[in-house]
Amino acid sequence: MLSTKLTITLGAALFFYFIIILLFLKHRAIELKYTLLWIFSGIIMAIMIFFPYTFRAFIHLLGITSTMNGLFVFFIGVLIMICMSLTSIVSKQTNKLRTLTQELAILEKRIRELENKERENRPLD
Repeated sequence: MLSTKLTITLGAALFFYFIIILLFLKHRAIELKYTLLWIFSGIIMAIMIFFPYTFRAFIHLLGITSTMNGLFVFFIGVLIMICMSLTSIVSKQTNKLRTLTQELAILEKRIRELENKERENRPLD
């Protein structure tokens, strides 16, 4: 059982966590679809702070007897999920950037070809 003081402190930290996420979203420092990942993480933290017995029941269901070991296993799993999600996002952005670079190169080549054609067709003075 968490002490009341610790629960209040963690609740206040979680409140500021959500405020920071919303400020990032407001200032467009992060897109909505990526914000959902961080909001989901905050909800998990809120459940663990305000309903610690739910977490204990969950880890005992998995066969983990120590709450601290369960906490480490759980958060390592959450961090792996966040890393995989961010890796997926970076991969998609890399593919989009590659496609955009290729399209830009094709357009530049076409412009150069059109400029060369125009020079060839220009009458001599």
